[in-house]
Amino acid sequence: MLSYTLGVVIAIVACLNVLGCGWLIWWTARSRPDEVTKGEVIDHVWDGDLQERNNPMPRWWLILFFLSIAFCFLYFLLYPALGTFGNVLGWSKAGQYEQEMSAAMQKYAPIYAAFAGREIVDLAKDPKALALGHSLFANNCVGCHGSDARGGPGFPNLTDDDWLHGGAPEAIMQTITHGREGIMPALGPALGEQGVNEVMAYVLSLSGRKEPADKIEAGKARFALCAACHGADGKGNQAVGAPNLTDDIWLYGGTEAAVRKSITDGRHGQMPAHEWLGTDKIRLLSAYVYSLSHTP
Repeated sequence: MLSYTLGVVIAIVACLNVLGCGWLIWWTARSRPDEVTKGEVIDHVWDGDLQERNNPMPRWWLILFFLSIAFCFLYFLLYPALGTFGNVLGWSKAGQYEQEMSAAMQKYAPIYAAFAGREIVDLAKDPKALALGHSLFANNCVGCHGSDARGGPGFPNLTDDDWLHGGAPEAIMQTITHGREGIMPALGPALGEQGVNEVMAYVLSLSGRKEPADKIEAGKARFALCAACHGADGKGNQAVGAPNLTDDIWLYGGTEAAVRKSITDGRHGQMPAHEWLGTDKIRLLSAYVYSLSHTP
């Protein structure tokens, strides 16, 4: 009932707008005996010598205007421009999309299928497979990982050898297919400001940064809150996507401010699933991503 009412409102507003345009054209085109006669100069002057004459619009121009209005109503009848009314042709955005996708699949599916069944490591050495994988990467991944695949704050660098969920071919394919979600809980309320600073000092020391010894010792004792995910040695856990804190690679930045924010407020990152690409495309895309960190 609500959709029908909304359709009625849309139809009325659309038709009134078109009819209003028609009335405005008719009103401005009709002759008025109370005004200056045709061809006479109207008492308007611009820039000292520019004047306007009272000449009506050409008839062919008016005819085009009214033909445009007639076309509007024909369009209203053939396409879904009036909500739930019209649309004799049965067109829809979803239907158009599905039709184009089906045509694209018929055209391009054999190209991707030609590489089916081959190992990702093998595809990563095939220039033709890598060219297709690069094209898929450019269309689906550069928005987050960048055109050079080096990522940015919150988006992993795919060209190094640091993997949150593993860099094996199967792990990469799993990540692309089903996506990933990484959550770092906010520990600020539990640790307090002093505790956050101490844990931050200990975490930074794990990657070789010089921090006050007393803060490092205190932070090490408090690190038990973090060890469940990052491990007692801070080397992370790929099973849950917990980063390795002993290297100098930081997903959200390695400055004191960035690390403090991560500990205090937590982080939430998500890699969307790309299962809709299909197995053949995902295999080629996985091979390209794998090659980024395994090419000399």
